[in-house]
Amino acid sequence: MISSIPTCPQLLEKTGSGMLEEVNSSGPKGLGILSPAAHPPDTKTEEPTDPAMSSDPSAPPAVPPLHSPKSPVWPTFPFQREGSRIWERGNLLLRDLPSPLPTKRTRTYSATARASAGPIFKGVCKQFSRSQGHGFITPENGTEDIFVHVSDIEGEYVPVEGDEVTYKVCPIPPKNQKFQAVEVVLTNLAPHTKHETWSGQIIGS
Repeated sequence: MISSIPTCPQLLEKTGSGMLEEVNSSGPKGLGILSPAAHPPDTKTEEPTDPAMSSDPSAPPAVPPLHSPKSPVWPTFPFQREGSRIWERGNLLLRDLPSPLPTKRTRTYSATARASAGPIFKGVCKQFSRSQGHGFITPENGTEDIFVHVSDIEGEYVPVEGDEVTYKVCPIPPKNQKFQAVEVVLTNLAPHTKHETWSGQIIGS
């Protein structure tokens, strides 16, 4: 007895690879058998290769990134700070010099008149530079050294350390908080010391 083959709304046929393929893909997939096209082959995603992990000996070595230091690094120069004992011009400390340098020429008439009417002080020349045109006098009363400009020195000799002098004082503008020596006269030359005249003649030994 030949049994009847039930009809299926969807026919299957055998492909060359031995897999069953749906003939009519538009029908219901009640058989649960899918074609190879329904399962795409797995694709592998290639990850970028790290140059540092490369085994190629010809590849350049990895350079670590540069980072700024946490604290600033300052270059070193052979400069001295103002106020240092090394920061000097000859024997005169720049920190002791008034700025701008007060001269007899720049002094007002009223300031000159007041200084001339003032008392006379005594002191000793502490240091003086003819080439720089200024120096300092140590007052006899032991107060702070006082600035003197070459234009305020009277007489024929260039002051040297140890010379006794007389002088008057004049306030230094613009603050007028410090004083400078004016009308400076050498009263006693330092013994055993060579002196020079303003004309360049050497006197004494």
